[in-house]
Amino acid sequence: MNQKRANAVLGGGCWLRLGRRRLDTVIDLSGLGLEEIREETGAVVIGAMATLRQLEQDERLQAAFGCYFQDCTAHIVGVQFRNCATVGGSVRARFGFSDLVTALLPLGCTVLLYRGGEMPLEEYLTMGYDRDLLLGVRVPLDGIASAAYESARNSETDLPVLTCAAARRPEGFFLAVGARPGRAMLLKGREETALIEKAAALPFGSNLRAGADYRRHLARVLARRALKRLKEAEA
Repeated sequence: MNQKRANAVLGGGCWLRLGRRRLDTVIDLSGLGLEEIREETGAVVIGAMATLRQLEQDERLQAAFGCYFQDCTAHIVGVQFRNCATVGGSVRARFGFSDLVTALLPLGCTVLLYRGGEMPLEEYLTMGYDRDLLLGVRVPLDGIASAAYESARNSETDLPVLTCAAARRPEGFFLAVGARPGRAMLLKGREETALIEKAAALPFGSNLRAGADYRRHLARVLARRALKRLKEAEA
């Protein structure tokens, strides 16, 4: 059903009104058991139909990452919206303004696709849209010493002006910057100052929420805050 261009997967349905496409058939995935968040060996698998509210409240994610997933979802519109919006809807659409995509990126997550199998989220974000179905996201639990999330907004529940997430893994620091306003991008390094400057050197654009120069300034500020929180969490 999803192979026809005039059809679309419904997901939570929260973002469909952002587009102007005429849809012949809307496909509901809610009967496929994809709303579960389950623990596997060394990972937590988040089903594509799990809501952002489930993500915010899941005890396994809180035990592994503290308030990280609460921080990245708390400002997304409101509780009613987060009870409808799905993880798959956020990740599949690859929205540049997505708090969730920015948060998942530095953790080394992989996406689970019906036809395409498993692939790194970083690679998935560089791909164009296709007709494959996103089944879920695998979040590794091993090897992540700490993680921190920061964002800047013009008002409490508005879309973000800029997002930033950081994680320390055995390979070093991983820093994601999103709402540039393009898709989130991932940076890697072992030296904090150099990583902050890399964040400021990313391509930024302007829209109604902020200009490119302001976003560049914010990138330094949020990257520094996130990396500082990593140290505090480990201490």
